Amino acid sequence: MGSDTIWIIGSNMTRFGKHPDKDVVDLAAEASRMALKDAGISLSEVGVLGVGNLMNAGAGIGQQLQKQIGQTGIPVFNVSNACATGATALRVAIMAVKAGETDVGMAVGVEKLAGAGLLGQRGPKPESETWQPSGRFGALSSTEGRIGTSIMPGVFAQVGMEYGHKYGGTSFELFAKISEKNHSHSTLNPLAAYQKRFTLEEIMNDVMIAYPNTRPMCSGNCDGAAAMIVVNDEKLKSLPLEVQKRAVKISASVLTSDPYVDGCQILPDVNTLTRNAASQAYEQAGIGPEDLDLVELHDCFATAELVHYDNLMLCEEGGAVDFFESGAPWRDGAKPVNVSGGLQSKGHPIAATGIANIHEIVMHLRGEAGDRQIEGARVGLAHVIGLGSACGVHILEKVA
Repeated sequence: MGSDTIWIIGSNMTRFGKHPDKDVVDLAAEASRMALKDAGISLSEVGVLGVGNLMNAGAGIGQQLQKQIGQTGIPVFNVSNACATGATALRVAIMAVKAGETDVGMAVGVEKLAGAGLLGQRGPKPESETWQPSGRFGALSSTEGRIGTSIMPGVFAQVGMEYGHKYGGTSFELFAKISEKNHSHSTLNPLAAYQKRFTLEEIMNDVMIAYPNTRPMCSGNCDGAAAMIVVNDEKLKSLPLEVQKRAVKISASVLTSDPYVDGCQILPDVNTLTRNAASQAYEQAGIGPEDLDLVELHDCFATAELVHYDNLMLCEEGGAVDFFESGAPWRDGAKPVNVSGGLQSKGHPIAATGIANIHEIVMHLRGEAGDRQIEGARVGLAHVIGLGSACGVHILEKVA
């Protein structure tokens, strides 16, 4: 029987960073076992498994994971959806439970990226200096570097500069201050890949990757996994009272892709699908951005965080600079953003990020976030976006 109300009863993640002694399956198994233990259930009770992995998308990581933690014959969905891969794997589990196919669903996101270097970069330059048409767009001409770029640092540098051009108020120093905030937050997160405070001068004087983002203003490629267990109302009521008290309600779960806008066939548009996802999520949850106690958003670069303040409607349109300068997104501010340290510090093992962002919200709503706890947190939003594009927004609420 289907259920409109879905609950998270198990949530956990590995430490993000370098794990040279573990492969993708080892990391996924570690996160899975911890999530099952957190939920107080066994794998035999899980009726569907969604596993996200981007770099080995065709390898059947879900089935490989089963061979390490238990083969129960349940349906496995291997998911690949850019940086929204983890959030999409969770959507698979949520939809199966909502549809009544099972009472319990499990989602896992895992990636090995330590030492991967710049993702999205092009292959070696052709030997000839004479242009030769090839590939889908080659019959016309290569657009890379001529009317923009599809390489991640360049895309999000453009996004931030475009926002400043449109609304004003941005500067190199402003973007660096956003990174300063997130690195400061990371010092309280024992699972973050980098737990180091940077001064503003250190950030601004580091290696420039794509203006205005220097190296500390970019998300860190690393290894990691996160996992989550979701159940319906009926299953939750059958579980011990302690599990029920720690359960977190999923008030909204939304996944969007790009609608058509001018120029979207050439230059990625990270704004429209995020704003659409946020609007749908607020409507599903029956709340507004003013009701949020904390936000974990996809700060793959410092410039991305600024524009997503606006896209998630944490401020009035065009007001992201004023929102940041008010101090609101700091841990002790009116609307804490990326208390985990964000992708710039926590790290960005792509397929794990979507679930890890949601896990951070879960920890605060349960009152289990330790030194970085946002006191009295009852409602939180987690956001992730992948170029191509896919955007996931989840709103969670503490009910008990």
